[in-house]
Amino acid sequence: MTATVTPVSWPDLEELAALEIELFGDDAWSLASWWGELAGRPRREYVLVRDDTEIIGYAGLDHGGEVSDVMTIAVHPKARGRGLGQHLLDELLTRAARSGARRVMLEVRADNDTAVRLYERSGFHLVQTRRGYYPGGVDALVLARDLTEGEAL
Repeated sequence: MTATVTPVSWPDLEELAALEIELFGDDAWSLASWWGELAGRPRREYVLVRDDTEIIGYAGLDHGGEVSDVMTIAVHPKARGRGLGQHLLDELLTRAARSGARRVMLEVRADNDTAVRLYERSGFHLVQTRRGYYPGGVDALVLARDLTEGEAL
């Protein structure tokens, strides 16, 4: 997918918070959380993709030196199945490598099969399982990818 990725800016936050609720319900980040995340720049970096009318995907990264953490990747339901999640993940990996990270880590719900497959296809491997971490007793999978091995970003 060819989509233009742009940095998240302050005027985007209300739309992001509304989309977050649509996508994640009770687990959504609040508008205040989004303000806090954006205030965390340059350590925190968020990007988005728009279609003609609205945000259709977004992603974020925490630059922690040699290890960067994926904070979120989300794709609007109407834009799923077109490679946007992969595009956003690739963008985060490129930005992490550019910042000097040697490893990228993330956490994903074990029942999110689509996301788990995306991460595995992208070279992430299981580091740890956090049993019953999410509401409803769903496990969290902690995954990592070494940026010093394999293909160049």
